[in-house]
Amino acid sequence: MGIHKEGRKTLLIVIVAIVLANLITLRFTENNFIIYSVFAISALLYLFVRYFFRLVNRKVINDSNAIMAPCDGKVVVIENAFEEEFLKQDTIKISIFMSPLDVHMNWFPVSGEVLYKQMHKGNHLAAWAPKSSTHNERSSVAIETPQKQCIMVRQIAGAVARRVVCYATKNQYAEQNGNLGFIKFGSRVDLYLPANAKVKVELNQKVIGTQTVIARFK
Repeated sequence: MGIHKEGRKTLLIVIVAIVLANLITLRFTENNFIIYSVFAISALLYLFVRYFFRLVNRKVINDSNAIMAPCDGKVVVIENAFEEEFLKQDTIKISIFMSPLDVHMNWFPVSGEVLYKQMHKGNHLAAWAPKSSTHNERSSVAIETPQKQCIMVRQIAGAVARRVVCYATKNQYAEQNGNLGFIKFGSRVDLYLPANAKVKVELNQKVIGTQTVIARFK
């Protein structure tokens, strides 16, 4: 199982910490229960971090009329919302919550020109909280398709997640299912879609990045 580039430094830090913890334990105690407990916790921590930063390669599904899932996770919000940061219009907002066990790679849901990209510093409320969309650390990326349809993708850090990584750059041409970025440890992605888009998912539905059709343009 490959490791995403965003996890290499974190995994190295974890390995160093694990080695030090085990050396210190061996140095200061001869209690086998403590030694084996520290070893077991260390092994579980290493496996979790390696699993979290796993690199997945999927056969992508490209569909110019579809808005594909930008991440793995569960649909927690489907509602009408006014997007006031850039689109300045009524939209359909769809939020996908990513648990620590989900793949945390993010993908472009459509192809098109990146009209807007902005990183925002903020709080670290729980990712499922409604205010996290506007109060947490986040990135906002607006994309215009060749058919002149505009959407916004917002990566949001959570209570545990402390860093949003966004690879989008203004004026670049984004390819549907191309690599948008990564969010570390439990987070959320919001989609703001045209108000007349046809939603294809339901609340609490599990979606898979690059594979699940979230909605279709009218």
